[in-house]
Amino acid sequence: MKPGLLAHGSQLCLKRLLDEPQDNSLKYKRARLAPPPTSTGISPCLRPTSPTPTSNLSQSSSRVGPYFLFERCEREETYRAVHVHTQQQYTCQVLPLRGYQERLAAYDRTGKHDNICGLQDVVIGQDKVYVFLPGHHGDMHAYVRSRKRLNEEEAGLLFAQMLNAVMHCHQHGVVLRDLKLRRFVFIDKYRTSLALLGLDDCVLLHGINDDDSLTDRHGCPAYVGPELLSNGNGSYSGRAADIWSLGVSLYTMLIGRYPFQDTQPAALFAKIRRGAFSLPEWLSPEAKCLIGCMLRKSPAERLTASELLMHPWLTKPRMPHNDDQVDATSFDGNENHQPTEG
Repeated sequence: MKPGLLAHGSQLCLKRLLDEPQDNSLKYKRARLAPPPTSTGISPCLRPTSPTPTSNLSQSSSRVGPYFLFERCEREETYRAVHVHTQQQYTCQVLPLRGYQERLAAYDRTGKHDNICGLQDVVIGQDKVYVFLPGHHGDMHAYVRSRKRLNEEEAGLLFAQMLNAVMHCHQHGVVLRDLKLRRFVFIDKYRTSLALLGLDDCVLLHGINDDDSLTDRHGCPAYVGPELLSNGNGSYSGRAADIWSLGVSLYTMLIGRYPFQDTQPAALFAKIRRGAFSLPEWLSPEAKCLIGCMLRKSPAERLTASELLMHPWLTKPRMPHNDDQVDATSFDGNENHQPTEG
């Protein structure tokens, strides 16, 4: 790593990862922003200081250091990337240069975990930072949308991995906040292994007594907990808010629609505040119980991630249920990024 890339005298948020060899090390580079020989343009967000013709990123690629960046993922500042020499596939997230160390500090806090995508490389540009994570085979949001819904056996295997990732983060003082299906990606082509993608938007907890009180309102409207809409400027439990979002995720995986839906934000928030949702008769009693343990209006009554992993629905073999008679057409996959109320 070249000297001077990080502020002199500041604590290195990623020091441990930087010191580790091989796949756990981070290689900070100055980006060389230039289009590849076959490209006629470059994405505006990757444009260097000198004028360069622009073009649609879906029709061309852009070069960042030793990587080519291709199409942008839907509604995200995330791209598919390929290493120039190795042809290895990566996922690239683009972050502002200012404060990027703090935004990547959660990777150092959590370390390596099978269900969390670890940092592979970081390239520093003129005003952006390009964070490279492992390539993947699609996310859970798109998968549920294509399948309409999942049977309980498959959902249980996948949800347990989601819970493991969240539990690991919570145990290491990391609150995920904007937790939703889209943040979990398949790391194998058979779509059996999941990992949490992106820790740059997390909150790192500090202090004594494991206090996870947060005051900012942040999240996807479909997944936000009622306490974020009802507490005014008061604090709320970050971990409990994550658990609510997991409850919304499991509900959507099994039933094929969000538990709280409305085309008008005000009406949606009113439904979430009431906390009332319906469960179909064909769902197994254990699945109903597990969802109910997460979608509790009172944050203090929700189970923790480690407690949820001990739930019978995840630990005991499931008997077949007649779960083929549900209308999942109402799930339109609209995970938007509107700010939550307040």
